[in-house]
Amino acid sequence: MPSLQTYYKNLQFECGCDEAGRGCLAGPVFAAAVILDNNCPIAGLDDSKKLSAGRRALLRDEIEQKCHSWAVAWLEVDDIDRHNILQASLMAMRQAIAALAVRPLSVIVDGNQPIPGLNIPQSCHVNGDASFESIAAASILAKTHRDEWMQRLHLQFPEYGWAQNKGYATESHRKAIFAHGLTAHHRKSFSVSMNFNVSTDGTS
Repeated sequence: MPSLQTYYKNLQFECGCDEAGRGCLAGPVFAAAVILDNNCPIAGLDDSKKLSAGRRALLRDEIEQKCHSWAVAWLEVDDIDRHNILQASLMAMRQAIAALAVRPLSVIVDGNQPIPGLNIPQSCHVNGDASFESIAAASILAKTHRDEWMQRLHLQFPEYGWAQNKGYATESHRKAIFAHGLTAHHRKSFSVSMNFNVSTDGTS
């Protein structure tokens, strides 16, 4: 397990921010913002994609209990189709930061795109969730909260396998779209770009 660190080492209230679900065919895009407490260290933080589901769940509980402040926000598929996924991801990040109970002094963002309209000093870091504690914590919260959302949607639409694929473009998910059509939770702009010749009523 790597030893992650803070970015602004001399500042309290550094906020890490990350998203989950950017590359999915269905479901919202989620973002999380986390301000860790330097006096309450959390062992084992890492990029959420490198952790098992069970480990993510345990770390989520610890993060939410020990951090100074955390918040999760999401944008639904209509907003994703309207604004595009990049802008929707950045909007969700900005909403998550705005929802924090404590205003951060600085923000570090996973990726190479700064958050527009953020009146707080920010720094972008490609693969930041594997380097910085607060971004790793945000990646875990964004991932686990979104996975829960997709689990609930799966109960309404079990034929798409969202409990397993979480809305990503797996072969089984793509076959289900061809067989059953699109739901209101599918990103129509993604489906068009991938040449899915299906309609929302299930006809091809």
